[in-house]
Amino acid sequence: MSESKRNITLTLLSFILLLLTGSRAWAQENNFSYNQYADNLTPVNPAYSLLDKANNFNVLGRKQLIGLQGAPGSLLVSGSFPLESIGAAAGLFVVNDKFAVENQTEINAFFAKSIQLTSQTYLSVSINAGVRSYVANYSTLDPSDPVFMQDIRETKPNIGFGVMFYSENYYVGVSVPELSFRNLGTASVQQANYLRSHYYFCGGYLANLNEDVKFKPATLVSYLNGSPVVADFSGTFYMKETLGLGVNYRTNKQVAGILSVNANSFKVGYSYQFGTSSNNLGGFNNATHEVSISYRWGADLQKKFL
Repeated sequence: MSESKRNITLTLLSFILLLLTGSRAWAQENNFSYNQYADNLTPVNPAYSLLDKANNFNVLGRKQLIGLQGAPGSLLVSGSFPLESIGAAAGLFVVNDKFAVENQTEINAFFAKSIQLTSQTYLSVSINAGVRSYVANYSTLDPSDPVFMQDIRETKPNIGFGVMFYSENYYVGVSVPELSFRNLGTASVQQANYLRSHYYFCGGYLANLNEDVKFKPATLVSYLNGSPVVADFSGTFYMKETLGLGVNYRTNKQVAGILSVNANSFKVGYSYQFGTSSNNLGGFNNATHEVSISYRWGADLQKKFL
């Protein structure tokens, strides 16, 4: 592709996303917005890592507008390791979001600790710390246009907290995994809003309908200061503890179908998301594909559904 065609494509993508989201920059508004959140909430709330007694490693990729150069894409990598002797867990998660000339990367390490409240209920708390980097090479779009003359490059330390109340078959949690130091009292540059805090509420329940079928409803509500509250609602049926079929609805008028296969150590998932809004660019195909792979190992390898 020639340089001129590349710039036209990137500029067109920026215009399309402005129409789709109503925001100035995709990476500025992006959060942990993925359909298969109910299977791995650790990047949203690291206190969730204590629900898994096995070591685990997870990779999730999302791609939107497939076939267009510079189309939105995300990569999430996470891993956690139980420290059973002290009732804790530790790990790492990495998130990379790209769209056209924008790129945001976040790396966080976390530690979570639980206390037993009753014979069947626990309270866990977590802290995560890391760094967030945001880069926007606007000058590559059209150096002669004053709107695109100034690039943005900013790196900031990050800290986050999470709390979760859980038992064998349910959990409820709140978290702020992205609380930049600017938001902790150094907010002198209010117009730079691409490194803002995200707030989350999550909940899930696992019901045994019969010997062969389990059902898990779950929700994830996210809030970013200056943006509308977005809520996800999902329901997944697990057949014979192997095949998972689910549906996810997001209040910004997005629906997704979810398919997963759960083996002893490996779990593979796929989701297809599409918009339901009647004014979705006159029927513009804004479908998103999402693939996840999880690997678990250790002494306790019971299949995990909650």
